[in-house]
Amino acid sequence: MSHLKKVKFDKIRYANCWEDADRLLEGLGNKSGRKILSIASGGDNSFSLLTTNPELVVAVDVNEIQLYVVELKKEAIRLLTRENYLSFVGFRKANYSKKRKLIYQQIRPRLSEQAQQYWDANRIVIEKGIVHGGKFEKYLRFFGKRILPLIHSKEKVRKLLVEKSAKDQAQFVQNEWITFRWKMLFKTFFSRFVLGRFGRDPKFMNQVDISVSQYLLEKAKEHFSSTDCQKSWMLQYILRGEFGDNLPHYVLPGNYEQIQKNLDKLVLWQGFAQDASKVFGKFDAFNLSNIFEYMDEDSFAYV
Repeated sequence: MSHLKKVKFDKIRYANCWEDADRLLEGLGNKSGRKILSIASGGDNSFSLLTTNPELVVAVDVNEIQLYVVELKKEAIRLLTRENYLSFVGFRKANYSKKRKLIYQQIRPRLSEQAQQYWDANRIVIEKGIVHGGKFEKYLRFFGKRILPLIHSKEKVRKLLVEKSAKDQAQFVQNEWITFRWKMLFKTFFSRFVLGRFGRDPKFMNQVDISVSQYLLEKAKEHFSSTDCQKSWMLQYILRGEFGDNLPHYVLPGNYEQIQKNLDKLVLWQGFAQDASKVFGKFDAFNLSNIFEYMDEDSFAYV
């Protein structure tokens, strides 16, 4: 993976996990007592895996900044009630910046020295709500704030997300949402170049050999046409720039409290996923996110 040496791991790339934890848990099953390797990213899905009562979850990432994000979330979960956590990290929209400063001071002694140094130098991210602080989140919010208004009104966005039958949802998308302007601006904004430059990193897409924009356009239509989109926190965030009442799996009532009980089963480790077994031994299950998009053939064969 020598090409990754050219990638700068000096920023938060993902403040949240953009894979569905429900599908992850459905795929892995609910068997307890397993040792699980999980790509850290924003930490959300690694936390969700704790609801399966594992023996161990190792959250791994090559980017140490991502591990600082997970570490801050982890210690915040340990210290805070669910409602206070939602406000502290930014799921709640209310102005909470001053209180976030005070809460961070309570969490800070629990963090590693490296994490303390990072967050001391980046307190503005905490004050604004860390779930909005990633490069990818800023990219998505720009789409919702600057690009989407050129295509559809707020009222039309509301109509897309309002509860309705599967038939009505599909008809609305086909007849009112999929316009020429939607297709043109969507394909431009989510092109390989723009996505790589402003949302991710071009090196992360080296092994992708399809038309990224066309693939995403087709998947967007498929998802928008289903009733699932009406309660999707991801879509809510992309289109409205906020989470609203739809929240990730790990912060739902019941899940959050179970995760609190299992927090010590989560270990953070910096490095490549394929090297983790040298340290932790054999794993029973894996959450590998999208690492194959930038894994070369030799690394893939090794894994």
